[in-house]
Amino acid sequence: MGNREMEELIPLVNRLQDAFSALGQTCLLELPQIAVVGGQSAGKSSVLENFVGRDFLPRGSGIVTRRPLVLQLVTSKAEYAEFLHCKGKKFTDFDEVRHEIEAETDRVTGMNKGISSIPINLRVYSPHVLNLTLIDLPGITKVPVGDQPPDIEYQIREMIMQFITRENCLILAVTPANTDLANSDALKLAKEVDPQGLRTIGVITKLDLMDEGTDARDVLENKLLPLRRGYVGVVNRSQKDIEGKKDIKAAMLAERKFFLSHPAYRHIADRMGTPHLQKVLNQQLTNHIRDTLPNFRNKLQGQLLSIEHEVEAYKNFKPEDPTRKTKALLQMVQQFAVDFEKRIEGSGDQVDTLELSGGAKINRIFHERFPFEIVKMEFNEKELRREISYAIKNIHGIRTGLFTPDMAFEAIVKKQIVKLKGPSLKSVDLVIQELINTVKKCTKKLANFPRLCEETERIVANHIREREGKTKDQVLLLIDIQVSYINTNHEDFIGFANAQQRSSQVHKKNTIGNQGTNLPPSRQIVIRKGWLTISNIGIMKGGSKGYWFVLTAESLSWYKDDEK
Repeated sequence: MGNREMEELIPLVNRLQDAFSALGQTCLLELPQIAVVGGQSAGKSSVLENFVGRDFLPRGSGIVTRRPLVLQLVTSKAEYAEFLHCKGKKFTDFDEVRHEIEAETDRVTGMNKGISSIPINLRVYSPHVLNLTLIDLPGITKVPVGDQPPDIEYQIREMIMQFITRENCLILAVTPANTDLANSDALKLAKEVDPQGLRTIGVITKLDLMDEGTDARDVLENKLLPLRRGYVGVVNRSQKDIEGKKDIKAAMLAERKFFLSHPAYRHIADRMGTPHLQKVLNQQLTNHIRDTLPNFRNKLQGQLLSIEHEVEAYKNFKPEDPTRKTKALLQMVQQFAVDFEKRIEGSGDQVDTLELSGGAKINRIFHERFPFEIVKMEFNEKELRREISYAIKNIHGIRTGLFTPDMAFEAIVKKQIVKLKGPSLKSVDLVIQELINTVKKCTKKLANFPRLCEETERIVANHIREREGKTKDQVLLLIDIQVSYINTNHEDFIGFANAQQRSSQVHKKNTIGNQGTNLPPSRQIVIRKGWLTISNIGIMKGGSKGYWFVLTAESLSWYKDDEK
C-alpha cells in the first residue's frame, strides 16, 4: 500500500466514525487514534493548539478540560471548524470555537468543575495541519475542587483508561520537564496498559522552564526511561504570552530558536519542536493504521454483514401496518410460552447454577418439603392413648367391652388423616408461588414493552390463581375420600394378623433393629426417631433400659445406640 493511499486512510476513518455517530450508534470497532494523557497544566492543550496554529481551547488554572475532546485535523485549502453536535454550522472564528467548547462542557457537566466521559467531537480543516485524530483528555488530578466528587481522581483515571486500553490507540504521554520524570502520571498510566512501550510516544514540555544548569538531554535521547517510539521536546507559550496574545507562529519561531541555540539540544534540534512532533504523529498513526488494517478490515466486514442482515429484515417493514404488529405480538407471546414450559419441564437454554427454580424447585417441594411437613406434625403419644381410651369407653357406654370396636379405630384414624390437610395445602401454596416467580422471570424478555409485560404477567398470574382454588378443592376432596372409607384389606394396612406375623419373623432372624431394611423406599420413610426407654419387658432382663428407635411407615425399630 502506497503512502498516498495510507494518507487517505485517516480521513476515511474519520468519516466512518461520523457515520456511526450520525446513526446514533456506537462504533463497535476500535478506530486508530491518539490519546493525549498528562497531569493538570502539563501543556496538553498548548501542544494541540500548536498543531492547529490557532487559539481555540479553553485556558486557565486548575482543571479546564472536563470532557474528552475528539479533535480531527483534516488538510484542506479553507480554514474552518465543525462540531458534530452543530451539524451544518461552520466556525471560522476560533474564539467562537472556544466559547462553544466551554458552553457544551457546562451543558453536560455543570458550571462548577464537574467532569463527564461524553466526548465533544470537533473537526478542524486547515492548510496548516496534517491528517490526525487526537483525543484531549482531562488532566490527572489528586484533590477535588468545586462540586467535584471525592473520587475525582478515580473517575478521571477510569475515563482515561477507557481510551488507552484499546490496542488501536496510541498514547501521547505529556510530561513537563521541570518535574521528575519518574513521577510522571502520564508515563505511569501508559506503563500499566503498554508495559513494552510499543504504543507510547513521550512529549516533554516546558523545557525552557528548567532550573539553570539542568537539562532533559538524557530523556530526549531516550536513555533514561526508554520508549520504543522515543521522546519529542516542545516549548509552548507561557501564560504571560497567551494573555499578551502572542502569535503562535512567532512562538514556533521562538521554539526553533531555543533548540538551535541551547547547547544540550542543538545536536538534536531537527528532531525537536512542534512541527516535527506533528510529522511524527502523522507518520506513527499512518503506520499504526497499516499494522492494524487487516484486523480492522475483517471486523468492519463482519459488522457490515451483520448490519446488512438487519436491514434485509426491515426492508419491507411498515411501522403502521397492523398485521406486522399482530405478528410481532404473537411471536413474543409464543416465545414466552416456550420459555415457561422449558423452565418447568427442564432443558432450558439458560441453566441456573446458583439456585433451584422452576420445575426443579416444584419437584423438591413434592419430594422433600411435603414429607418434612408431615413428619413435623406434632404427635403426642400420651394424648393419643388418652383419646383412644375415651373413644373405646364412649362407644361401649355402660357396658364393659371385650374387643376393641371398629368405630373407635375409625374415629381416631380419621382424626389423624384430617391433619394431612395442613401440609397438603401448604405445598399447593409453595407450588403456586414458584409458578408465579417463573412467570416473572419469563416476562423479563418483554421488558422493552412494559405494557405487554405487565398484561402478560397479570393474565397468567390470574389464571394460576384461578387454578389454585380448584387444586385446593381437589386436594381436600381426595382427603375426604380417604376419610370416608378405610380399606383394612389393603396390603399396606398392618392389622393384628400382619403385626403378629412380622413379630414372629423378627424373632426368627434373631436380630434387633433391622426390620424394614429390605422394604421398598416408599416404606422406609422415617417418621420419627430418638431415644426410647423400655421397661418391664420379659425378654429384656434387668428392668428398664434406653434404646435408640426409628419409626418408619412400616415398622418400629430399636437399637442399642444411635450408631445402630
